[in-house]
Amino acid sequence: MRHRYRHLDPAWIQALLEGLNMQRIFNQLLLASGGDVEQAMEWMRHLQEQGYLPEDMDLEAFFERMAREQMLEVDEEGNVRLGAVGERRIRRSAFEEIFQNLKRGGAGYHAMRAPGEGTEALPETRPYEFGDDLDRIDIGRSFHNSLKRHGGLQLTEDDLEVHETEQQTHCATIVAIDISHSMVLYGEDRITPARKVALALTELIQTKYPKDSVGVLTFGDLAQEVRIDDIPYIDAGPYHTNTRDALRLARGLLSRRKQPNKQIFLITDGKPSAITEGEEIYKNPFGLDLKIVNRTLEEADLCRRQKVVVTTFMIASDPTLQSFVEKLTATNRGRAYFASPDNLGEFILADYIRNRRRRVR
Repeated sequence: MRHRYRHLDPAWIQALLEGLNMQRIFNQLLLASGGDVEQAMEWMRHLQEQGYLPEDMDLEAFFERMAREQMLEVDEEGNVRLGAVGERRIRRSAFEEIFQNLKRGGAGYHAMRAPGEGTEALPETRPYEFGDDLDRIDIGRSFHNSLKRHGGLQLTEDDLEVHETEQQTHCATIVAIDISHSMVLYGEDRITPARKVALALTELIQTKYPKDSVGVLTFGDLAQEVRIDDIPYIDAGPYHTNTRDALRLARGLLSRRKQPNKQIFLITDGKPSAITEGEEIYKNPFGLDLKIVNRTLEEADLCRRQKVVVTTFMIASDPTLQSFVEKLTATNRGRAYFASPDNLGEFILADYIRNRRRRVR
């Protein structure tokens, strides 16, 4: 079941157009259409007809250029779809929008506070050893040693000092995306920002942490693994929210990964409404069912016991739902980022690992 948003809110469109270039506008519409290229192109033409885009702008030439750059392609049935270049470009666009202002130490950063092999230079230095990278040499300290030992600039190998680097450890990540009906309930589009966050997270991991592993799953009545390239096409359906099954499947996938650190990025509007009992699915869409909540929290605690950190991206502002996410995060001793669907560039971070709460922009 697909949900198409035929009404384009004028205020949303105006905010979208301010400061964005044509490619980013197209990317935003593409995400809103669930990866439907022809629908996004139709919306672009509609925007021009309504006067939101300049009348003299040649949209057809813009679409042709994207085809030449292999961002778009035509399938065997004659339908226009995203090409491999386009899928990578849309991940990069989402990454730049969400993470361009986040400081180091945000989602995905996993350095160890100890010297060792890594890339982040520390202020501490040590004597040079054969095999050390030459670009880590501390010139000032090295020449100071030379002056102290020889009374002049007679630099020898014994004078050289290099910067220690911050040891970084590899991590395995599963990104879990909520595709339940509540993600599009009452006309509020939460699935588009969910796609955007998922695209940004996978792009962050693949570009900044190439030695890490990352997988993706979706969860409605049940959880299932999907390909990273399928994220733009993920859509919400007539499903309940089985958060427990998402954590269970993610934990199982992570158990087969060789990286020493493991984490789950949970993208949801917060409300669990289903659990699996044997081959049956117990559902209750009304309020927060204590049976469902407790089973879900038990799974979060099991993740904690197996040293799997859960980081939740909460894309709804309902206080009751936020309260559940707070409980889940406290149980797992993980992190939660609270963001409204229309303000993904700013988060409230609840960090139970470091026992603090702060605004991240």
